Amino acid sequence: MKKVLIITYYWPPAGGPGVQRWLKFVKYFREFGVEPIVYVPENPNYPLVDDSFVSDIPSDIEIIKFPIKEPYGLAKLFSKKKTKQISSGIISAKKTSIIEKLMLYVRGNYFIPDARIGWVKPSVKFLSDYISKNAIDAIITTGPPHSLHLIGLELKRQINLKWIADFRDPWTRIHYHKSLRLNSNSQRKHKELESLVLNTADRIVVTSFTTKKEFEQITKTPIEVITNGYDFVPEVNKRIDEYFSISHIGSLLSERNPEILWSVLKSISEEDISFKNDLKLKFAGAVSDEVKESLQENHLLSNAVFKGYVSHSEAIGLQTSSQVLLLVEIDSDETRAIIPGKLFEYLVAKRPIIALGPKGSDIRNIIQETNSGEFFDYSKKGELKAKIQTYYQAYKNGDLDISPNGVEKYSRRALTKKMVGVIDELTSYK
Repeated sequence: MKKVLIITYYWPPAGGPGVQRWLKFVKYFREFGVEPIVYVPENPNYPLVDDSFVSDIPSDIEIIKFPIKEPYGLAKLFSKKKTKQISSGIISAKKTSIIEKLMLYVRGNYFIPDARIGWVKPSVKFLSDYISKNAIDAIITTGPPHSLHLIGLELKRQINLKWIADFRDPWTRIHYHKSLRLNSNSQRKHKELESLVLNTADRIVVTSFTTKKEFEQITKTPIEVITNGYDFVPEVNKRIDEYFSISHIGSLLSERNPEILWSVLKSISEEDISFKNDLKLKFAGAVSDEVKESLQENHLLSNAVFKGYVSHSEAIGLQTSSQVLLLVEIDSDETRAIIPGKLFEYLVAKRPIIALGPKGSDIRNIIQETNSGEFFDYSKKGELKAKIQTYYQAYKNGDLDISPNGVEKYSRRALTKKMVGVIDELTSYK
């Protein structure tokens, strides 16, 4: 088997979508002739924890660890809540306190590319020694945090191993990059590091076609699109909610507050009291105060249920039992490349999806090709209202359902096979 060293920050018991991509690749690699060795921090600062992911780790996999020093421990002395939010990517769009502005400025300008930069130098030293004693065919770095790509960059320089840089999200084009209060020197340094990584790695892997197009403006390095996916099959006799539930799984932050949707739901509720009585909005994950305020302003707070962070297994249950699934992305040019990992679990849940996002979003193409629901940009208020009314009428008739197709290619096993193809192509030239 080919041995591949995977350098990642997020690993069980970390919760959230960031951990799942490489956990699932590791789970299936051996089926396709790859032996994974995973390198992770020994004492990470995970904003979310989900012990249910631990069971997916192959029992005899080699996991090597090295301590990490992170600034978030010191930052908690100023504001524990804001520290957790910023480390999770939760940045308020409307209400930014002085403390938060200061923390963002320090985070953006003194920790480039991110707060895990202090792990790079000791990791390079530790891994150089490890690789010298163990036969490794390739290394893979995955970000964010993008500082991990700098570990790959330095190992590539020192040892010249084949290197794959995996981008779960863009770097300088990520939607919150502008919120980091970067000065001109910091912005330039981000761009320089991004270009250096893209032009030094042997292969680039991204999760969306828009990111591929954007990176192709910076590098000639071969780029492969391997999206995120799903890794469960719902129960055949699943029980669907008796009420008209619209469920959102995952964080719903200030910048993703879909005011157009709340306005539409308010309008339908005022026109049809039965809709108001049947409607239940379910939220699993962090929900910002701005979103709750918008619900209150649109007289929908009484229809809302806030479950907070739930385990992955609970999230699956919510997805498969809901009448309609809600997917929301920020309305900006930078988020066209973002394909939330939950989309793929929504697909296999086989419940109608209502997705909101920017014009040109990669989300739209996936929903259309799989016949899994409808995508709306933020100018389509009338069309959004009509679709919700159509779904509601189908619910009242007892026949709200969809017939998705082509979803199988987004299974974690199928995606792992595709990733192994990249590894095989790269290592065959050793």
